[in-house]
Amino acid sequence: MVFQQWDQNKFYPKAGFLSLNPYYWLVWGLFDPNYHKTDIRPLSATGEQTQRLALVSTMNGIDNRYKLQSDTARNTALSQIASQSGLLSDAAPLWLLYYKQQFNPLLNYSSVSILGGLSPQVSGKLVSEGLYGWYTGELDKLKERLNGARSTDMDRGSRIMAYYRMLNEYKNLSSVWAIRTSSAQMTLDMAAHQQSLQKGTVTIPNWTPNSDVQIANKVLQNAKY
Repeated sequence: MVFQQWDQNKFYPKAGFLSLNPYYWLVWGLFDPNYHKTDIRPLSATGEQTQRLALVSTMNGIDNRYKLQSDTARNTALSQIASQSGLLSDAAPLWLLYYKQQFNPLLNYSSVSILGGLSPQVSGKLVSEGLYGWYTGELDKLKERLNGARSTDMDRGSRIMAYYRMLNEYKNLSSVWAIRTSSAQMTLDMAAHQQSLQKGTVTIPNWTPNSDVQIANKVLQNAKY
């Protein structure tokens, strides 16, 4: 059949002997002599529908490539957003494994955690002299900066460097506070000894000439060469 396979010999009526068939001329010869020579099937190798299907297939391939590129750009954008977004900073591995534990005293400090291990006398001295207020003020500023670094959108490297710098500042601040508390305790001890001397309540052991010799011998025994 023509729609399955093109064959110009299947067109009737034929030209006949010496092309003298009048029906041929009435049907084909006078009006469209090349009609039976041209394959006009839409689904032929060069048909219009075949060309449209080939074009559709080509456009589908182009669309798929565009989709692949857009998906790649989307995944890259999502990856960058995930690494830079402040909303996801608490899920960063380095924060969970190290910095969260290191900054926990700073993020959750209170008067109990700061003054809990000190005697009432030392605590009162630190509060009365304003050292406690100064220390909590520095902690508040450092805590505010830390929360800002955690919530601000920035690249992962900048955020880690901010954590690193603030952790060093926190350690230095904690060292200063430890020195101040030790100094306060030492000052109170010296004041207590001075009062004891003034009141004459300090017992002084009896001294003999052999006392210096015994002290010197003890020093020599404990000396390491």
